[in-house]
Order: sequence, then C-alpha cells, then structure tokens
Amino acid sequence: MAIGRALGQASGGTGTVLVGRDTRRSGPMLEAALAAGIASTGTDVVLGGVMPTPAVAELVAHDGVFTNGVVISASHNPFPDNGIKVFGADGFKLPDEAEAALEALIHTPGGQRPTGGGVGAITRGDGALAVYRERLVQRLGLDLSGVRIVVDCANGATVTTAPDVLAMLGADVVVLGADPDGVNINVGCGSTDLAAVQAAVVEQGAVLGLAFDGDGDRVLAVDGSGAVVDGDQILAILAIWLAGRGDLPGSAVVTTTMTNLGFRRAMAEHGIAVRWTDVGDRYVLAEMRTHGLVLGGEQSGHLINLASGPTGDGLAGGLMLLAALTAQGLTLADAASVMTRMPQHLESVRVERKSDLAGAEEAWALVRAHEAALGEDGRIVLRASGTEPLVRVMVEAPTSDQCAKIAAEIADAAARALGPAGGGH
Repeated sequence: MAIGRALGQASGGTGTVLVGRDTRRSGPMLEAALAAGIASTGTDVVLGGVMPTPAVAELVAHDGVFTNGVVISASHNPFPDNGIKVFGADGFKLPDEAEAALEALIHTPGGQRPTGGGVGAITRGDGALAVYRERLVQRLGLDLSGVRIVVDCANGATVTTAPDVLAMLGADVVVLGADPDGVNINVGCGSTDLAAVQAAVVEQGAVLGLAFDGDGDRVLAVDGSGAVVDGDQILAILAIWLAGRGDLPGSAVVTTTMTNLGFRRAMAEHGIAVRWTDVGDRYVLAEMRTHGLVLGGEQSGHLINLASGPTGDGLAGGLMLLAALTAQGLTLADAASVMTRMPQHLESVRVERKSDLAGAEEAWALVRAHEAALGEDGRIVLRASGTEPLVRVMVEAPTSDQCAKIAAEIADAAARALGPAGGGH
C-alpha cells in the first residue's frame, strides 16, 4: 500500500496506472493493497488481472492511456516469493534514480490525501489482453498452419496469451503448465524445469517446444529431438537472421557476462559485434538504448527486441524464432548449430550475507588463480543473485568435469565467507 501511495504521489495524484499480476496466491492480495495505495492519492487504477509483464509494458508504451504500469510478480522465482515491477509511461522499467526517488517517498509518508470524489477510481481492464494478443498476431505475419508446437506456460501469466496467439496463427498447439492453482507456478514446469516440454515434444512429434517463466518475459526452446536450445542459442539465431535481412542496427548485439563464449565466436564468424554487460535485463537494455541497438538478451531466455517492445517478451521472442526458422526453411536443431557451446557449469550457493561478496577474499583468490590457469580456454563469473539470497559461480573450461570442480571449489569458499544458509548448493 505504501508503494502504491508513493507511486501516486510521484505522479502528482493524476493519471492512470495499469496493474497486472501473475498467478501466485499472494497476487490478488498485493494487487488490492497496491491499488488502494495508488487510488488514495487521486490516481486512477486499471486492473489487468493475470497478464504477462511484457503485455503491461507494451500497453503502457503504445496506448497513450497510462502514466505508469505495475506488474506484481516474482518472475522465475519460487512460488512463495513475490515482487513489484514499475514501468514508466514509455513502457521501460524505471531507471535506478527514479526507483530511489520512489523508495524515498515510501519511507516518508505524506503528500495529498484526497477524500470523497477526489480519490482515484479502480476499474477492470477486461479488453487489454485482447489488444496485446492481436498485436502479436499481426506483428510478424506468420502462418503456422498445421505446425505442431508444444508450449509450457509454467502455470503462470502466459496461460492468458501463448496458447491463444499460436492457435490464432494456425498452429496445432499442445499446451502444458496451463492449470494454475495459485501455488504451482514454476513448479516442475516452464523455463526453470524443461523435462516436461522435452518429453512432450518427442511424444507428440512436435516441430519444437517453447517454455516460458512465471511472468512471461523469458523463453527457452526445445528442438524436435528434445534437446534444449537456450537463450544464447536463440539470440544467436535471431542476430544472424536479422543481420542477413539488414535489420540489425550497428551490426551488434548486447548480452551479459554469463553468456557462453561460444556465442561470441559465432557472432565473430558472422561479423556481428558483441557488447557485454553485468547480469540483469536492465543493464542489457541500458546498453542497447545507449548505442541505438535493437537486439539483446540473456542465457536465461530473457530476450529484448526493441523493434517489437520495450522489455523482454518470451512469447514475442518465440514468435521471432519461429519466423526466423520459417523464413530460412530450417529446423531448430539446424539453426542452433550456428553456435558451438563451450562446457559450462553454474553453481549456486545459498548464503546469509550475499552483499558482502566483494570481501570474500578466499573465493576471489581462487577465481584469479583458476582464470590465470585457464587463460583463453575458459572464464569464471562470480556474482550475487539479484533476486534471491544466492551467490552464483559460472565456470567455462575445456571439459565439463573441470568446470564442475572449479565451480564447487569457489562456491565452497564463498559459503564459508558469507555464512551458508540452509546448507548445500
């Protein structure tokens, strides 16, 4: 409620805020409190209900109706978590300085408190999703008639968009993870657990499978044999396709330090420059906007195409992938072969004090020693998770065993320095 009040105060108690959420049980509770806080300042609220994060961002950016958008979701995080994402009138997530100003208002209650007819109206935006779905259908002019595709909605927000949009394009859609009960979001399904979609693609004889996360801003794929095609590979396919069409401004793409080195090599072979950022879609987006680039993403499947929308959009990314394959007459396996992945291992350790990572000297000493030994044949990234009490270690090396051994050694050192929480990796 305090966050809603701060958002309303920041907009001067005027305008209209679009609020969407995912399928978590806590969503309606937080939605009610947030909407009450916003309306208490005189700002109007439109409740979009269950809708993907990119739908909120796009509707705010292009409809000229909303002064802000808010999504209540913890994205790919486990069911008990929840969070609040705020978007500006341009559809982009708030920059750091704007978030800091909003936080200051949260902690210093005050400002206008209208009464009577001065309070904001709270209404339901029942037609908003239909507009978003229709835009996706029209955007690429895809004809998927008779193409069998498996989609896994993670029991999350894409239950309201992905099956319908693909069916509208003519696809024969096999749907998984589309029975949300408030507690099963991201549980054994979606982009965080691909086993179900892998099995279904093979069993159903599908061309490919697409798996989304809880709020629909990520997508991973599975080829016809059941092999996983991750965000790095999807980004490589799209970059090469767009470059060949002359639709990749600057002949460059943006990605993060977690991206496999095989991606950089693939881009170099096709004359495409790679710009690297810290992990996090906000950093990818900032780099894209600074340099006038349109394509960026992360290994996790968070893909941003600014020619399509202002934030990562799993369904739009999946449709772009299908368009690239269709235009080139390629299977997903053939297209993904443009990139050869180096062995890579990610180790996550739950800790008590992730904010103290910079002072974990033993862990950093191990990073330096192993990087020196690996030279050009490997890479190590040690970082704190942005959304969970975790420290992550990513290692690339000539062999999988070597990756796992180095990652475990560094993770153990980090746990000793920062206090293991819950034990184990």
